[in-house]
Amino acid sequence: MKGTILIADDEQEIRESLSVVLEDEGYECTTAEHGEVALEKIEKANYDILIADIKMPKLDGMELLEKTKQISPQTMSIIITAYATVETAVQALRTGASDYILKPLDFDEVIMRVKHLMSHREMEMENQYLRDQIDKKFNFNNIIGDSPAMRDVYNMVKRVSQSTTNVLITGKSGTGKELVARAIHANGDRANKPFIPINCGAIPDNLFESELFGYKKGAFTGANTDKDGVFKTANSGTLFLDEVAEIPFHVQVKLLRAIEAKEIKPLGTNTTINIDVRLLAATNKILMEEVENGNFREDLYYRLNIVEIKLPTLSERKEDIPLLVKHFVEKYNRELKRDIKGVDNETMKTLMHYKWKGQVRELENVIERAVLLCDNDYISQEDLPPSTHSNVDDYYPDDLKEATKNFERQHISALLRRCDGDKKKASDLLNIGLSSLYRKIEELDVAVS
Repeated sequence: MKGTILIADDEQEIRESLSVVLEDEGYECTTAEHGEVALEKIEKANYDILIADIKMPKLDGMELLEKTKQISPQTMSIIITAYATVETAVQALRTGASDYILKPLDFDEVIMRVKHLMSHREMEMENQYLRDQIDKKFNFNNIIGDSPAMRDVYNMVKRVSQSTTNVLITGKSGTGKELVARAIHANGDRANKPFIPINCGAIPDNLFESELFGYKKGAFTGANTDKDGVFKTANSGTLFLDEVAEIPFHVQVKLLRAIEAKEIKPLGTNTTINIDVRLLAATNKILMEEVENGNFREDLYYRLNIVEIKLPTLSERKEDIPLLVKHFVEKYNRELKRDIKGVDNETMKTLMHYKWKGQVRELENVIERAVLLCDNDYISQEDLPPSTHSNVDDYYPDDLKEATKNFERQHISALLRRCDGDKKKASDLLNIGLSSLYRKIEELDVAVS
């Protein structure tokens, strides 16, 4: 079946003829003798296309179209009219009709119009699916964590997303800098425009300019065709420069000029191209130290670092580990076609106490491996690599006061999750008063959502 069509016309011959012709093309057709019957059918079932005569008793085509848009906005419509006036056609299109055809009907034309609309609908559905997948992958849903440190990151992302200000994202490798960059892009005005990431650490020095700014045919040996650089490719969208500290010093001045002048000049030409690019940059190095060591231009540093978002290490947000573990177990259950329910308590302790030098990326790799190797419902110690079996004492700082706070925060946060946020139930389990629990939550900045 190619699609579903509802045909509403008070002339029986037209209804039946259209139904026969379109069913021969593979469509499933339903008919209605006037607008009210058609409306009843639309309220009970979904149709891809409504074909309605503009003049019908009880409820005419224009009224039917307006009501259909309210009930089933995804249904496309074709209005049939015997009145070949521009005003009628314009009114139908303004009301929301996708197309209109004139009587007497040319069935070949009807088939062509229906095929065109169905093709358009399929493309729209595919585009919406892709947008949904992109949103699902790159908005806040994929940045996991509810610790105070991550809430600060979320708040900053929300604030900078609505501007075009350059943002520098800093943090150790594996903390999720590109995910944050994509979240900034996905939550801003440029969400439907290109997001172009480039890893500056993976580009040979002699190719940097051509990668950034592009080149014209014949600009150098091997330049057999024109090539757009990433600035032009990202025009009207977002350019993400990952590992920005690796850009060669001699290229940095040209990058600065492109940012300030908002124009680029491809290699092999004297013609400049205007650009409108939102620039996001990331580094795992302390960029000011690179400036002080003469490896990075100070003026470029300040141009890139209008706003800095510093991502916490996993050791700075240990309370997020259970959420991350749950997320990665679900992710790799889908990808590896497994049905692991989670991790057992001892294994969670191990994961909480381990020093994650590779940050979230290392944790993800460990969980992927465990999901693949696990033979039981729950991941156990045996499913983890030997390197994760570190001493429990590693988790807590030497200072007794700070270690106690750390433990209390983790314990209360975990208990609240176990009680689905029910503070009275949690206070009873903790054997403290409800007011004491509220005071602890505030003092320790415990994640409660």
